Amino acid sequence: MTAAAGFLDITLAIAFIALAIGQVMAMVRLVLGPTSGDRVLALDTMVINALGLVIVLGIHQGVQIYFEVALLIAMVGFVSTVALARFILRGDIIE
Repeated sequence: MTAAAGFLDITLAIAFIALAIGQVMAMVRLVLGPTSGDRVLALDTMVINALGLVIVLGIHQGVQIYFEVALLIAMVGFVSTVALARFILRGDIIE
């Protein structure tokens, strides 16, 4: 194992830990609230953290399919955040 491979393993471990802590903190914000806007932002943050975890896992395993999964998660996360925010603001998603 070269020094670069060891450095990459350490960096990926730090990234996993940081993203997992961010996910837990967003989950706490989701549960505690206090407003619905905070909950929507917490859900969006959880989607972004999950996206980061999938990308870091793809880098760690060296498999490219994870990057396509990350694109799908990003698209679904964006649409769901917009739909939830619109529902909270207007009470209706489709006009």
